[in-house]
Amino acid sequence: MLALLTLLPGAAARAEDSTAAGIAVIAAPGLEPARLDRAAVASIFRRKLRTLPDGGRLVPVNLPADDPLRIAFSVAVFDLEPAALDAYWNERYFHGVSPPHVLASVEAILRFVAATPGAIGYVPACAVDGRVRLLMVLPVADPAVTRCPAAAASPP
Repeated sequence: MLALLTLLPGAAARAEDSTAAGIAVIAAPGLEPARLDRAAVASIFRRKLRTLPDGGRLVPVNLPADDPLRIAFSVAVFDLEPAALDAYWNERYFHGVSPPHVLASVEAILRFVAATPGAIGYVPACAVDGRVRLLMVLPVADPAVTRCPAAAASPP
């Protein structure tokens, strides 16, 4: 499992195009994964992959279940809407595993990820800024869910 965390080639080029449609998977600035693919993201957000190779803790964060970006993320990563994962989380809860924390907004995710070692989250690609590290961009079926107002593309 440790080998799953490596950065995909071309992610740096995608990072430069902050206007691209898609869901950006972001991490704390100090997080230095070497490879990350959809399966690894799914493992992290299902809390199956919980530590980094150096022993650091991974801290995934979600938007609320009814947020259009969360729905698009869940479909892109799990091929399921968030509500369809309820049975999975009910079963995991009885094994002592809680789902990722939920934050109220894209800005809250950006701030949390920037300030929390091991944090990983997702935002519209156009919202990525210098506070966080871009790991990958997931394509979405409906680019409207990843549109950013002009103010969202820069920190307050």
